[in-house]
Amino acid sequence: MRNKFDKQIARMRRIEGQARGIARMMEEDRYCIDILQQFAAIEAALRSTRAEVLKIHAAHCVEEAIASGDKNDQKQKFAELVSLFEKQVR
Repeated sequence: MRNKFDKQIARMRRIEGQARGIARMMEEDRYCIDILQQFAAIEAALRSTRAEVLKIHAAHCVEEAIASGDKNDQKQKFAELVSLFEKQVR
């Protein structure tokens, strides 16, 4: 069976490789701007992957809570999203 996160797992593995690459660049005393550009690339990849996981959450977890009619589950899913967005704004 296919995991709903397969693409995001693969992306995280690429990001992990990029992070190791940055550490190598630092060890090799590479030019700071080149290192900083790689940080920007990782940050963009993380933002994109986070957005995809959020879409999956909405399409699966939140949708299931809505379809179930369980008010407590719906409130919990909503509270989790609000908490997540509050943390991201800090």
